[in-house]
Amino acid sequence: MKKKEVNPESKLKIIPLGGLEQIGMNITAFEYEDSIIVVDCGLAFPEDDMFGIDMVIPDTTYLQNNLDKVKGFVITHGHEDHIGALPYVLRKVNVPVYGTRLTMGIIENKLREHSLLSTTRRKVVKFGQSITLGKFRVEFIKTNHSIVDAAALAIHSPAGIVVHTGDFKVDYTPVFGDAIDLQRFAELGRKGVLALMCDSTNAERPGYTASERTVGKTIDILFQEHKNTRILIATFASNVDRVQQIINSAYKYGRKVVVEGRSMVNIIDTASKLGCLNIPDNTLIEIDQLKNYPPEKTVIITTGSQGESMAALSRMADSTHRKISITPGDTVIFSSNPIPGNEKAVTNVINELLMKGADVIFQDVHVSGHPCQEEIKLIYTLVQPKYAIPVHGEYKHLKAQSRIAADLGYSKDRIFILRSGDVLELNEQRAKVNGHVPVGDILVDGLGVGDVGNVVLRDRQHLAEDGIVIVSIALDSYTNQLVAGPEITSRGFVYIKEAEELMHNARKVAFHAIDECLDHNISDWNKIKNAVRDELGDYFWKKTKRRPMVLPMILET
Repeated sequence: MKKKEVNPESKLKIIPLGGLEQIGMNITAFEYEDSIIVVDCGLAFPEDDMFGIDMVIPDTTYLQNNLDKVKGFVITHGHEDHIGALPYVLRKVNVPVYGTRLTMGIIENKLREHSLLSTTRRKVVKFGQSITLGKFRVEFIKTNHSIVDAAALAIHSPAGIVVHTGDFKVDYTPVFGDAIDLQRFAELGRKGVLALMCDSTNAERPGYTASERTVGKTIDILFQEHKNTRILIATFASNVDRVQQIINSAYKYGRKVVVEGRSMVNIIDTASKLGCLNIPDNTLIEIDQLKNYPPEKTVIITTGSQGESMAALSRMADSTHRKISITPGDTVIFSSNPIPGNEKAVTNVINELLMKGADVIFQDVHVSGHPCQEEIKLIYTLVQPKYAIPVHGEYKHLKAQSRIAADLGYSKDRIFILRSGDVLELNEQRAKVNGHVPVGDILVDGLGVGDVGNVVLRDRQHLAEDGIVIVSIALDSYTNQLVAGPEITSRGFVYIKEAEELMHNARKVAFHAIDECLDHNISDWNKIKNAVRDELGDYFWKKTKRRPMVLPMILET
């Protein structure tokens, strides 16, 4: 057995394929000999410079190249950054999916939308239950998070046990279900844990994360203080506990509840069917029934807490929602904090709501679903891992957790801040990064998956910044002489009616470039196009200090 552990091929490999140095797109492969399991399969939301991109999913080339080894996807919880890429990845890596009750319910909704339900094997796993996948045995451990049924994983391999916390917090008074199973973490610690992969999202924050119930008390006070107004509350669709507390307060104060936003409706429906959400009879009403009740007897739970342009609240704020209009006196509550990068969009929505006369409340109505420093220390103290591997977060978050581990006595050679694609090989004797696998961003635009690459993105950025100029030319197919043109049109560059002289001279420049080519008997269309592009590019730069995309089009007559 000892010889086998010394053999590099028998070491456990931990390979993050995404989710490091960024928020979102969490996916990690665990490999031992002929077995690979994959923890989570999430998406990331596009950056500001990814024009037209709907979402970003991980490059799973490594899994596709080792398909015969992959035993299944093991999912920690039902947030988009942990499950959102599954419908796309399962088309190429069709292996079973394992998750807890609500997690699987949300996944099944996604698979149904993508017509993958009948071709995807699925298994619901209970807390405390283990599943065997090749050389691995994976145990699901109860944790708390901002979505019901979140799990940590104890990944048992011949090289040792790895504890992966998933996204979690330590909540002793959760709204639904039991508190985090700290006893099981301690039991694993006494057995001996090879490595801990712990959530780093709040690693910079001292102290403890407040219980979800504290938000319920705040919501209840707000309902009491605003008895005479209609209340609209924006929150994350997946925060079922938050929705439960809003419904509890609405019922207490005799208000009817409307749920607005497709993702919100879907998750509430799923959570209700699975018993994760308790809605009193006759509390929910359809949006068309709002007119039958006084405004002060209604509450609208809506999506759009992050300022998303197409979400329900944003459409209400800019008066494009077909059925709900913001009126003076409405109380709008943001029960969330802006995700980094969304601050401006959220502020814009708040300003629009205020201008419509609404009373907007956006402070102290949210708690995080991630652990602060003292909770991270607690998990480390219980688990006592040999190696510390911070996960989930940007580099500064991973670094903050590494400092916590160092304060707990971990030496530098026992803390690993990995990059996506790194191959960490480890066993009881040693751990080191040994190699790198292909990783990257696959861009999803509409129905296209991966057909938009860096070149297309650069073109879109170029078009967004400087616009486009189209030069139309007609050449005689026999004599190669100019028959018509050049005609110049532009979009996003200058307003032609106010730049007639610029465009008139641009036409002369283009004509000169074509004439030069034809005088030198150049008949290669690509060379003619390049000459026009270069000449016009220089001309526009000199005159405007802008470089629009110049697109010559040659028509054959």
